[in-house]
Amino acid sequence: MILEYHADDYGISLEQCERILDCHREGRLNGFSIMPNSDILEEAMALAAPYEDRIAYTIHLNLRDGRSNAPKEKIPHLTDSSGRYNISFGRLVIGSYLPGLRKTLRKELATEFSAQIKRLAPYFKDGRLRFDGHGHYHMVPVVFDALADVIREEDLDVSFIRVPRENVGLYLRHRKEIRDFKAINFVKVAILNTFSKRNIRKYPGIFGKAKPFDFMGVMLSGHMSYENVMPVYDEAIELAQKAGHDLEILFHPGSVLEEEALNKLNSEGKWFFDDPWRAKEADALKRLPVRKV
Repeated sequence: MILEYHADDYGISLEQCERILDCHREGRLNGFSIMPNSDILEEAMALAAPYEDRIAYTIHLNLRDGRSNAPKEKIPHLTDSSGRYNISFGRLVIGSYLPGLRKTLRKELATEFSAQIKRLAPYFKDGRLRFDGHGHYHMVPVVFDALADVIREEDLDVSFIRVPRENVGLYLRHRKEIRDFKAINFVKVAILNTFSKRNIRKYPGIFGKAKPFDFMGVMLSGHMSYENVMPVYDEAIELAQKAGHDLEILFHPGSVLEEEALNKLNSEGKWFFDDPWRAKEADALKRLPVRKV
């Protein structure tokens, strides 16, 4: 069984990259997702190079923060006039069910994903790619359809795609032990569980190539502190083992505290990157006990 302690958003600033790498050097972190539109990508990956045999890299498909990889004129529905992403999760959901818009979005999304993948593929030494999505946008139907198009058309070798599907009962059984439940996360989990089921059903060939991962990280999104993770930690591992699955535990330990780096992010998302809870999630990665699997 693989037990992957994962960090999202690697590559926003060099200081943020060092904070994430500290969670590997001093803690349990053994996987992270790379921002494909990072403007410090080469420097960020050079920092990670000494640990590349011990950290699983993943392409963090991004439609939310910063500038696009594809030329803005080829993806006008995804960006503003300056090339910054300006399409929301909700608009992508709506576009998934409007036939005319769905076709347009699917083509533009495939164009952008192809550009993102080409930029990061050289860092996957064995040629086997792993994917997840910034804000889990990759699970939205039209977004996943576009990703599937790219995988098929470019004949990509894919070993992992994050399925952010969670066992709600796990958290309800430990409700009194968890300090920071956010009601909105129940809604997020319900939506992502529904989309995950749809994508697995529609694309069995893509998901069938890799051992399935259980997942935790959305129900406690933004509050994956040591105190909140520990009540469900052992049971989550046991449930994955019984199912014969691997387990990904997602954290966001990479605080972005530098004003220059924050200004590159979309304004509505800045609070998520400099939130003090990110330091608590880094602390959790350094304190969680070792579990034999």
